[in-house]
Amino acid sequence: MTVEQSPAPSDVRNVYDGFGRIYGSVWGPNIHYGYWENDADDSSVEVATDRLTDLMISGLGAQAGQRVLDIGCGIGHPAQRLVRACDVNVVGITVSHVQAQEATELAAAAGLADRATFQFGDAMDMPFPDDSFDAAWAFESMWHMPDRGHVLSEAARVLRPGGRLAIADVIQRDPVSPEGRVVLDHICQNYAVRSLGTVDEYRVALAASGFVDVEIRDITDNVIRTLGLMADAFETVSDKLADLVGKEQADSLIDFVRRFGAIPESGYLFLTAVRA
Repeated sequence: MTVEQSPAPSDVRNVYDGFGRIYGSVWGPNIHYGYWENDADDSSVEVATDRLTDLMISGLGAQAGQRVLDIGCGIGHPAQRLVRACDVNVVGITVSHVQAQEATELAAAAGLADRATFQFGDAMDMPFPDDSFDAAWAFESMWHMPDRGHVLSEAARVLRPGGRLAIADVIQRDPVSPEGRVVLDHICQNYAVRSLGTVDEYRVALAASGFVDVEIRDITDNVIRTLGLMADAFETVSDKLADLVGKEQADSLIDFVRRFGAIPESGYLFLTAVRA
């Protein structure tokens, strides 16, 4: 396991309100990995990122009229897709006031303001009563959490019995080489990442929080292409990144994103579970 950091909400907020917004300008509204069926799949980033959202939607299995919690909602694009696909009501939380406002405005522009709402909220202390949601997902937000197990216990608390949970998360795959250690530790130390967990750690934490019927898939091979494409996208706006963080840090960002996509230790999981 990588060296654990304990990012404060402000650290995560600074990442996404800073270069994350530049990233979104060149990557698109889905600020997450893409999913490609195989090496021959030449789908665009837009198609591939929507495909990963659709995998999450399928795993969640939400029914019309249900209330769904989006843990770490970003600007809410996946939540909009979920609302349209399943006719549900989504409440998203984020530690970025900027993201909450933008997500709210985008939902209103899409005609979904009555079914997709977004607010400032900390996943470590969710501002909701017990048993208040039918389903929940965390879409590439768990690696920013100071305590992954505590967030899972909070998710279990606010979910009704039988409620489904879906998670997509960047993980660490063992064993870790010296080069892998350098790259993983750099990611954790510079981009508000708490740690890169493992499949085994997830199984233990889910069981401890009372989740059952756990299904975990390692989908690294389908998503790892994302990082090389992301580095390419960052290179197209390297001048803007340099203006924001300085040339040295901008070059380092691009270099480590590319290296992160090249090491076998860089993994990705998709899981579903049920609150007992």
